[in-house]
Amino acid sequence: MSKPAEAPAAGEKPKSKKLLLIIIALVVVLIGAGAAGFFLLKGHPEDEEEVGDTPAKTAKDAKPKPKKKDPAVAPTFMPLDAVVVNLADTGSARYAQVGITLQVEDEATANEVKKYMPAIRNGILLRISKRTADQLLSVEGKEQLASDILEFVRETTGMEEYRGYSPVEAVLFSSLIVQ
Repeated sequence: MSKPAEAPAAGEKPKSKKLLLIIIALVVVLIGAGAAGFFLLKGHPEDEEEVGDTPAKTAKDAKPKPKKKDPAVAPTFMPLDAVVVNLADTGSARYAQVGITLQVEDEATANEVKKYMPAIRNGILLRISKRTADQLLSVEGKEQLASDILEFVRETTGMEEYRGYSPVEAVLFSSLIVQ
């Protein structure tokens, strides 16, 4: 004889409700994990642009992010003709012969800088002629001169530093003779 199908007892829940609860719990856990992953991968709010009611960052507060340069690509070097200049020493005639090389990002930047070469040479001559022999012989004086020339070249060519980056990268001395 076969047994008749047993009906669930009054206190037992059918299996379909257990399955439904397990699915709901699983969905809630997945949504929670997804939300946690979103907030962790989103990043910090100070890394993003400020929008809305928050005050804008001032120039001092802004941390410039320099453009990342590919280390496999070598910069382009532009040697300039050496300049001979009377120095600003009082009491005696002192001269300086200075060889300068500009370090630029690439050949296109070098071609753009060449368009301004007469103005650049003039500015370099004027900046060196304001220095004394003692200033040019000190390391600090050379660094200050290189910084002044770099700023001048960037302004003249319109390639000023923006967010820590400029295609005109450095001023290098290839020779410096003071007499």
